[in-house]
Amino acid sequence: MVIAGLALAGVAALLHVYIFYMESIAWTSAKVRATFGTTEDEARATKEMAFNQGFYNLFLAIATAVGIILHVSGLHAVGIALLLSGVGSMFAAALVLFLSSPDKRGAAVKQGTFPLLAIVLLILGIAL
Repeated sequence: MVIAGLALAGVAALLHVYIFYMESIAWTSAKVRATFGTTEDEARATKEMAFNQGFYNLFLAIATAVGIILHVSGLHAVGIALLLSGVGSMFAAALVLFLSSPDKRGAAVKQGTFPLLAIVLLILGIAL
């Protein structure tokens, strides 16, 4: 179960790297504007906020990736701690989005499914 949890955590990290790309690099592009449902003017007005938010997603992905590397390297306790911190924060952010923005619930489910599954499998894997 731990290996499946590590794999799902890796997928969650990659998804958050992509979210970083969309928010911090391609925020004003037509494709990203369509994804987030923003106009060109809204994208320009929120560019700095999105840039900053994108880095939060990148840092969560990095923490998760480092956790995977440390766990695979034999530093299980530190690896699991970083993993649960990374994917736990990803899931918590998705839950906040789900609860606070009914029109973005689809995005919240997409953003939170891999982290939630990783959490469940990692906890079950280390508990058994």
